[in-house]
Amino acid sequence: MHDSRSDAKAHAKATMTGIWAAALMPFTDDLRIDEDGFRENIHHWTRELGIEGLFISGKQGEFFSMSVEERKRSFELAVEATGDHGQTIMSCSDQNMDVVIDLARHAEQVGADYIVVHAPALHFSTAQDETLMGYYRTISESVDIGIALWSHPDSGYLMSPQLCSRLADLDNVVAIKYSVPRPLYTELTELASDRIQVSTASEEEWLDNIIELDWTLYLCSSPPFLLQSATDRRMYDYTQAAFAGRLDEAREISRSLDPVRAALRDTRPAEKPHAHQKYWQELLGQVGGRVRAPLLELTDDEKARTHEAFDACGLDVSAGPP
Repeated sequence: MHDSRSDAKAHAKATMTGIWAAALMPFTDDLRIDEDGFRENIHHWTRELGIEGLFISGKQGEFFSMSVEERKRSFELAVEATGDHGQTIMSCSDQNMDVVIDLARHAEQVGADYIVVHAPALHFSTAQDETLMGYYRTISESVDIGIALWSHPDSGYLMSPQLCSRLADLDNVVAIKYSVPRPLYTELTELASDRIQVSTASEEEWLDNIIELDWTLYLCSSPPFLLQSATDRRMYDYTQAAFAGRLDEAREISRSLDPVRAALRDTRPAEKPHAHQKYWQELLGQVGGRVRAPLLELTDDEKARTHEAFDACGLDVSAGPP
């Protein structure tokens, strides 16, 4: 973690780079956090796949089904398991401001590198900007740790590039996961990339964003550990090729992943993204586990269809996680 609020932006610019992934949380058959499985996955992701940072207990990680104490425990587990092999960004998103700040302070205390806070749902509002300025200013003044913003349609609105640029002036706001159409994040990159790292969760747009927008951070979703194995690290490979300016090579490697992307996308039941991704993890040799209510598990037929597509997609899984 950086030494003080005053160096938060410079620290993030130097170290918040490469491929970051949003961790799924494995649950046991009796729906407890599978701590050993979580550690095993983190070791595989950071040591075998070259993932440089992990987004912990976000929406992919089913934070909405976890208690505050479980979320805190997930932070502790992630810091311990990554060690010096990767960085962590802890999701402190919640509708209750006291919970957000409590989680943020815990993340800071246990040695997390960053936190991320989703824009809240604002009921009955027809305008949001000044509310959100106050919201993020309060969080910023409560901790020294670097903060990533997160705007997504799930909030019921999108933060505008102009608002995000204003928020980028806060001392320890260092990044944004901007889950918006490309014209919006392109505009924000032009407005604020001198102060914050701008990124989005689309893996299929990542290569273009390196080449055209000079991005150096993928922040982040599950493709880094769903499209890759210990012996088939094509997302890592095309990223490194693009960073090195070998653009034709990067494009060729990225295109070769199209069958894997299609198999993952086309077999995913509309109401079961978490269960589907966890089953895909298991096919890769990772720890998937169960989902918690209200999420739904896959049926046997859905598993069979996914397994068939997985086997045909061309992803090399000749050596699974250690």
